[in-house]
Parts: sequence; structure tokens; C-alpha cells
Amino acid sequence: MAEMLNESDQAATKTPEPPISAWAPFRHQAFLVIWIATVVSNTGSWMYNAASGWLMLNLAPDPLIVSLVQVAASLPMFLLALPAGALADLADRRRLLLAIEIATTLVAAAFAAFVSLHLVTPVILLLFALLIGICGVLSTPSWQAVVPQLVPKAVLPPAVSANSVGFNVSRAIGPALGGLIIGGFGIAAPFWLNVISNLGVIAALIWWHPPTRSSRHLPAERFWNAMVSGVRYSRHNPHLTATMIRSIGFFVFTMAYWALLPLVAKDRINGGAALYGIMLGAIGAGAVAGAFLLPMLKARLGADWLVAVATGGTAVALALFGIAHDSAIGIAACLVAGVSWIGILATLNVSAQVALPEWVRGRGLAVYMTISFGAMTLGSILWGKVAGLVGVPDALFLAAAGALVAAPLTWRWKLQTGAGLDLSPSMHWTPPISSRAFDDDRGPVMVTVEYRVNPAQRADFLAALEKLSHERRRDGAYAWGIFEDAADDTRLIETFLVDSWIEHLRQHERVTNADRVMQDAVTQFQVQGVPQVTHFIAADLAVSPADPPATAERPKSLGLGSDRG
Repeated sequence: MAEMLNESDQAATKTPEPPISAWAPFRHQAFLVIWIATVVSNTGSWMYNAASGWLMLNLAPDPLIVSLVQVAASLPMFLLALPAGALADLADRRRLLLAIEIATTLVAAAFAAFVSLHLVTPVILLLFALLIGICGVLSTPSWQAVVPQLVPKAVLPPAVSANSVGFNVSRAIGPALGGLIIGGFGIAAPFWLNVISNLGVIAALIWWHPPTRSSRHLPAERFWNAMVSGVRYSRHNPHLTATMIRSIGFFVFTMAYWALLPLVAKDRINGGAALYGIMLGAIGAGAVAGAFLLPMLKARLGADWLVAVATGGTAVALALFGIAHDSAIGIAACLVAGVSWIGILATLNVSAQVALPEWVRGRGLAVYMTISFGAMTLGSILWGKVAGLVGVPDALFLAAAGALVAAPLTWRWKLQTGAGLDLSPSMHWTPPISSRAFDDDRGPVMVTVEYRVNPAQRADFLAALEKLSHERRRDGAYAWGIFEDAADDTRLIETFLVDSWIEHLRQHERVTNADRVMQDAVTQFQVQGVPQVTHFIAADLAVSPADPPATAERPKSLGLGSDRG
């Protein structure tokens, strides 16, 4: 206890470190090379997106059909992000990304050929948008998860922000460039340039040789088990849960202008492909400008108020889109939307990143993206349908009102609360003692921890233990409980169940230094000795003829190796 107080005193008196420069990530060569390559590639992708929206508008101008282009782009992220996240945690991320980027390039080249040969129909356009979206979702968790491999941990927040800036630089350039290229060289040109732009990413991945990831002492998880453990971890991580709830409150409503922007440009402002590209570029330009304001705004407002203010800005942008009858108002709305977008998107992304340890980073980010892109898909369909019923302006006004209502409703869930946690492995759990070797899949395993607690401190002890229970569940337990001895009011036993022996051994490797702090907060209530940990593994109840009948009646699900307690 004294040691914990000393550490707290030291933390309280420690001089605050100066803020890290936004340019710090670019001092690392691998980050710089891959950042440049992805900006070029994303520029091509934004040309592709702008051209696809405009092409669909000319093939089928119905609002719902036009909005389906956004649905086809975001739906794969909702459906496949979790398997992609499991791949990101289990596979070599560099090789996985290289294979996916090559596949993306081939699919993009096939679609460019269809456009050049005038073979595209609305169905074919949506099919290829779906395929490109699938390639994108398979790579996105890996791209997110490799950022900590490109820069030191201290530089991670500005690196995440720099990636957002790069993404929006490409958004500022790509759509405007795509609109100009369509006007000068025809509709097929942006699709071919997208193919060429992706070659730089392939070259960068071939060049990059990341540091070797820490070797696993245990066998890799099975694919299905990896997905289950990713969902379980995310479900019991309050920092990530808060981020996902806030993302739902934002993306459902902001997708109104993304889905309906082609109709605003063509029907409300009477513009062409060039204006549509300029408007998309203005959103990107606003986002780039907003990125330079982010450090100052974050310092003054904090993450939660920054998102609240940016949500208000999004509502203003939606209202401006609703009243836009000329290009000046439309472009002004795009600039406001871009500034607001980067403020929220970068804040949410950092909040998700800092909530996750390395072992589950890909899957945790995949769960976050599943929720976010699910909200985007729902928003695209919803506002496309609403626009078909009440018109584009009224749909945009309703979306603005919804965004303003959602902000206070989601306020209780705070952002970036995991920023101060040390999520590196603590490795302080001693290996479990076993009388013999067990098969990896043997289970379930029941772990008991016996505490001796002063009855006067029981309420505080149980409150601390309840927080620790989330760590047990995050790291592998599928059931948890606390029991008190009816004959001894100082004795309490914590129990948790894990699927298998190997899964419990993985728990030992997953415990972080932040978890250790919670465990210390529980064990400080121990009044004598240290808590006693016991492991029980499900017994094999195959009964031989010599076995007494009572053996077969013992409950297999508890796996009791002792009737103690």
C-alpha cells in the first residue's frame, strides 16, 4: 500500500511533458514513405469515388439508387471488419496488406476496363463498388494496427492525426482532380489513374521491413476463437464502448450529406461533374485546415467538447446544404463539414487506438469500425429513403436536427479515457502450478481466488473487485462470480471460468500494467497473507467398470478436482 501511495505522489508531482510536435511522426522514415504512398493511393481512391457517384447519377438518378453507392462502399466494413481484424492480429500484417493491395489493383483495373468499353450498368457499378469495399475492409484493420509499428508509442497520437490529415489531403485533391479529369479526358480516366496510384503502396510495402513482433510463447489462436475473443474484449472495454456509442450518434446523421451530395450538386445547384468534384475537394480542404486547428482546440476544449462543437458544425453544414441554390453556399457548407468531420473523426480514432493493447488491436479496431460503418450504412440508406419521400432539403434539415439531439444524449460516454493507461503486458501472473501436463484444449478451467477481508471494508472491496471483473472477462473469462463463506464473514472467493487450459495461459500474457493497478487495488484489502489462487480443470468423467458409481455423478461442468470450500 505504501508503495502505491509513493507512486501516486510521484505521478502527482511529475512535471508535465511538453506536447509532441505534429511533425514528429515524419522523422521516422518508414512512416514518411508509407504516408506519402497512401496519400497518393487515397487520392486515386477519391477520384474513383467521385467518378463512381457521378457515373451512377447519370445511369440512374433516383436518390435511393445514388445513395446505394455509399452503401456498397460501407456495407462490407460492417459485415467483414471483425474477420479482417482477426486476420490483422494473427497474420503477418505486411504480407497481408501486400496481398490485399495487389488484389485491389486488379479489381480496380477490371472495372476501369468495363468503363472504357461502355459495359457498365448500375448493377455492375454496385458490384465493383462492393468488391473494392471488401478489399478495403480486409486491409483497413491492418493499416490501423501497423501505425504503432511505424512510430514509437509516445508519437502515436500525432501519427494517428497525421494519417487523418493525409486522408483528407487526398480527399481535397482527389475529387476535384477527378471532376476536372472527367471533363477533359472522359469518365474512364479517373478509374485508370486510381489503378496507377495504388502501385506506389505496393512498392512501399515491398520496401518496408517492420521490426519483428514479439514472439508468441503460446500457439496462435484459431481464427474463430480470435474473433470471439475480440468481441468479448471490446464488449468489456468501457473506453472502447464509449467511443463506439459516440460514433453511432455522429455517423448516422452525418452520412446524409455524403449520400446526397451528388443530388445537391446536380439538382439543387445545377452543377456538373467538375462542381461535384470541387465540393468533395472542399470537404477535404476544410478537413486539412481543421487538422491544423486540432491541437489548439483539443488543448482548450478537451476531446468531449471538441466533438460536441464539431457536431454543431456538422448540423450547420447540413442546414447549409439544405438551403444551397448556388455554388458559393454549397462550397461554404463543404468547408464547414470538412472542419467538423476531421475534428470528430480524428478524436474518435485516437480514442479507439489508446483503448487497445497490442494483442487485440486489430480486432478491437475492427469492432469499432464495424459499429461506425454500420452506422454509416444505416445513415446512407435512411437518408436516401427519406430524401425520396420528402425531398433532399427536408432530409438534410431532419439530419441536422437529429445530430443536435444525439450530442447531449451521448454525452455521458466520455472519449479518450484510455489515454493514460499503460496497456503493455505486465507478465506479473506466475505460471499456474499443475501436477501433470494437460492438452491445450482441455477445459473448461475454473480459477478461484480466496480473499480474507475485514467485514467493515467489504463494500469498498466489492467495488474494487467489480472493476477487476471486467479485466477477467476482457482477457478470456466467459463467466465470473464472487461468493462469501456462510460460516466465516472474512472469507470471500472470486471465481471465473475460461474455455480451455491454453486460453487461461493466454490470460497470463494478456494482463497489462493497467490491470495490475486494478489488481493491487483489490489485494490491498487482504488482511492476512496473500490471496490464494487455485486452478481446477474439468475432469474426464469417462467411467471404467472399476469406478464407484459416485464418480460418475460429479458435475462435469464445474470440473471439481477438490471438494474444498
